[in-house]
Amino acid sequence: MSGKIPREFIDDLLVRVDIVDLIDSHVPLKKAGANYVARCPFHTEKTPSFSVNRSKQFFHCFGCEASGNAISFLMDFSHLSFVEAVEELADFVGVDVPLESKAFSAKHQGSDLSALYKVMEQVATVYVEQLRSNPEGKSAVDYLKVRGVSSRIAHDFMLGYAPKQWQLLTDQFDQQLLIDAGLLGKNDGDSPYGRFRGRVMFPIRDKRGRTIAFGGRVLDDSLPKYLNSPETPLFSKGREVYGLYELLRKHPKPQKILIVEGYMDVVALAEYGIDYVVATLGTATSQAHLDLLFRFSSELIFCFDGDKAGQAAALRAMEPAFSSLRDGRQIRIMLLPDGHDPDSLVRERGLDGFLAQIESAEVLSDYFFKSMAKDLNLTEMESRANLVARAKPYLDKLPDGIFKGMMFGKLKELSNVVGLSVDKSPGFKGPLTKASKQIRGVVRLSTTRVALALLVQNPRLAELVVQREIDWSGIDFPGIDVFKSVLQVIEINKPANAAVMLELYRGSEDEKMINALACLELLVPEEGVESEFCGALDRLMHQARLVVLDKLLIKEKSGGLEPQEKEKLRSLLAIECRTTK
Repeated sequence: MSGKIPREFIDDLLVRVDIVDLIDSHVPLKKAGANYVARCPFHTEKTPSFSVNRSKQFFHCFGCEASGNAISFLMDFSHLSFVEAVEELADFVGVDVPLESKAFSAKHQGSDLSALYKVMEQVATVYVEQLRSNPEGKSAVDYLKVRGVSSRIAHDFMLGYAPKQWQLLTDQFDQQLLIDAGLLGKNDGDSPYGRFRGRVMFPIRDKRGRTIAFGGRVLDDSLPKYLNSPETPLFSKGREVYGLYELLRKHPKPQKILIVEGYMDVVALAEYGIDYVVATLGTATSQAHLDLLFRFSSELIFCFDGDKAGQAAALRAMEPAFSSLRDGRQIRIMLLPDGHDPDSLVRERGLDGFLAQIESAEVLSDYFFKSMAKDLNLTEMESRANLVARAKPYLDKLPDGIFKGMMFGKLKELSNVVGLSVDKSPGFKGPLTKASKQIRGVVRLSTTRVALALLVQNPRLAELVVQREIDWSGIDFPGIDVFKSVLQVIEINKPANAAVMLELYRGSEDEKMINALACLELLVPEEGVESEFCGALDRLMHQARLVVLDKLLIKEKSGGLEPQEKEKLRSLLAIECRTTK
């Protein structure tokens, strides 16, 4: 690979990835409080000391002290170079790695991912407020009540309402950001228009809870009944599903996941306590969808309508399903009675009736061979040959393993074709591992270290320092140069999270120190981070004032002060009196 990978792309990549999903696909993780743990893949141990933090997006081993972000993990775990790790991470997320070029800069100008995530979250909040307070929203509330949606479920899924007057958004947010986020479109005359008007709004959130798109449903019979956000830098409908965040919030490791077709099916089933459901977004189920869901559960259940369209959809799902299956994974097919969708069936038959329908879902192998043999008379040689012609292309897509061998065995049994054999594919070589660099040293929890650790782990806190408009001239406390340097790095690069922050220091003389600060366990709950940081900052400013006070008092006793120094002394004494009351 020639050329240089743009820094903007690497930062965007680390914002897109969820390190828990990445590491869990290599090393099975278990939830333990706010973190996920496993036995460390970089050294031999009997009890788990390897911890992964989803909110901060980095890992740390308390045994061998290996640590880093998603790129660091791939470099250490798979013995990759930096560029190879970026390429593998990009493939995991589903994007192409660009080279440094003017085209890349032009493409991403005005499309800062952090700004897009922020505006999407704010717009979702606006839609919720419109559902509650806008007189127009009453019709949406009435619609949801008729559909049996409770206020609890509406809150859980953050349902909202987009009023007909779409200028509400342009009055509050930057127009270009709204266009980049897919909330506004442009007509043939290049004039903006609101994409969602007069619709119940369903925020589509990624697995980390960030709003990346919207689905909107009309309140009458007008068309299109459902409207999704277009493809944006945040959203690709072929890779995302609706309801995954809500599911994982209830079940971090669900035993099974039910895949349905519509937003209202997910919401309606949640009303009945069936809260392990996701929906595809107006598109056929893709391999990317299945690979995403298999990261969280080993059993997926497709739910289709029982009519011809549903059966055709089930057959279309076979290709990505077979490509995604490997030993230990299971897919089942659930066809509903004619005339029913999940919403109508659960209302007619109740919870027990719907659960019974789930339990009766066929395993993929049975459904597959039944579908392939449909309308064939297997007592005839021609029909058995036809069965092989239909089925073998699907079976060839299965990854090598016991299940693939058994599926070919079943096809051989049904077709009585003696020479039928499994196609051989190149063997898989497991990842090489290496010991991570050791980062040793005793951590001293000074006020400066606490403040720095909070800042590295939560770069957004730098804004709190900016708001104070601190005059740094004359201020001194232990570690002030490092503190100011970290603030400057954040101000210039605006890292979205700790993972990006770590990447900014890769290869620098301060990399070891920044990694140690990122891994420092402060035991501060998420809701208390800002308060803890402000407290540490107050203590640092107090320390700095005391240093200056001591110098002035010593000088006053020894030789007297200049007028401006006397004024400074009075000012500092007044501040200390106020802060100690």
